[in-house]
Amino acid sequence: MEVPELYQKRVLVLGCGNILFGDDGFGVEVANCLNERYDLPSDVEVMDVGTGVRDILFNMVLMQGGPSKLIVVDAVDKGRRPGEVFKISLDEIPKNKVDDFSMHQMPSSNMLSELRDFCGVDVVVVACQVKRIPEEIETGLSEEVKKAIPLASELIVESLIKENG
Repeated sequence: MEVPELYQKRVLVLGCGNILFGDDGFGVEVANCLNERYDLPSDVEVMDVGTGVRDILFNMVLMQGGPSKLIVVDAVDKGRRPGEVFKISLDEIPKNKVDDFSMHQMPSSNMLSELRDFCGVDVVVVACQVKRIPEEIETGLSEEVKKAIPLASELIVESLIKENG
């Protein structure tokens, strides 16, 4: 069986979130920005995975080889200033977001940790502090989070440039 091209890349950038719930669509918008505005190295794949990150992570856990680095971009609520972009460790992912990344909604089977701890993948989480995530469908990012898209994109591009020295 042939391995899909995205799993043959050195770096996989996954823009996560739900564009139907306000600021939760941040990761998706960063993925779109990276794909539209930057000429990234050929060994980097950027994907808008929306809420479908679980299948990609599951496949990465199961396969031999695959990307050596995974950058996950998502919106979180860590009580910071809305629109603030920062990196967080896997241990700092808020409980409601841990469920987004875990098999069968069980934090103990967190696939990001599996990739880091058992598959040797360098996992980086680039997060943006949300202003709010509505309870009902409401599209569009807050102004604070919208302004954070180029900041997060630059942070990711700069980290890729540093790696390639």
